[in-house]
Amino acid sequence: MNPFSYQEFAESKLIVLDVRCRDDAGRWLNVEMQVSVYAGLIERLVYYACSMYVDQLSPGSNYALASPSISICLLDRVLFAKSEQPHHRFQMIDRKSGKELSNAIEVHTVELTKFSLDEQTIAGASKLQQWSFLLLFAQNYDAATLRRLLPGIEFETAISTIEIISAKTENKQMYDQREKAQRDYEWAISGAREEGREEGREVGREEGREVGREEGLERGIIAGRIQTLQEILGDAPTTTASLAELHLDALTTQLAALQQRLRDRQA
Repeated sequence: MNPFSYQEFAESKLIVLDVRCRDDAGRWLNVEMQVSVYAGLIERLVYYACSMYVDQLSPGSNYALASPSISICLLDRVLFAKSEQPHHRFQMIDRKSGKELSNAIEVHTVELTKFSLDEQTIAGASKLQQWSFLLLFAQNYDAATLRRLLPGIEFETAISTIEIISAKTENKQMYDQREKAQRDYEWAISGAREEGREEGREVGREEGREVGREEGLERGIIAGRIQTLQEILGDAPTTTASLAELHLDALTTQLAALQQRLRDRQA
């Protein structure tokens, strides 16, 4: 439907790529690669699917003309830790009768690292496993080897595209910069979380002496998280003394608002 859309974060310089398209059956699809897992991911995928479903119809159009709208998220992180299933397909379905609304909304998650992929058997694997292999390991092989491991016109097209990108200095630099930006982003988030925990412990120790150790520690941890999120969002961090004056409910409300801002920016 539109070419790659680039969304750049002011702080992290992290570039997120989405592809929106329609297939031969008329279904609308939003496909994205996700290199980190955060709160609200599933809800965002549902929102994308719903938005595409609504956007199909102009004012006064017949509802029956709406085509299925599907969000597909490919992840190189584990999303559902308690499940060994790599591919989850969420649909609108009646639990009791099993009746499915097939012409509606779907959300697919594919956890690439959960597949057991082997170059000795990948040529005979399912298409989903073959695509997962290409996405995870293409950088480890030359084009001729990839064509041997993954026969088929669709893979020929993808491999040829990889060759073109590799040959163009500007595109290769963009790819390398995105990889570096992702590593820097994850390192910054990890450091910020640890700093927030340490600040939280310190505030918690101070508050614990006055209003009880358990409540003080909780208040301190929340205060530390608030300061960390403010730094990530580019806000001036609220002083520890000012946060210490707030009740627990007020701290919790402020933390929730900051977390929502971060999710909105990542979306």
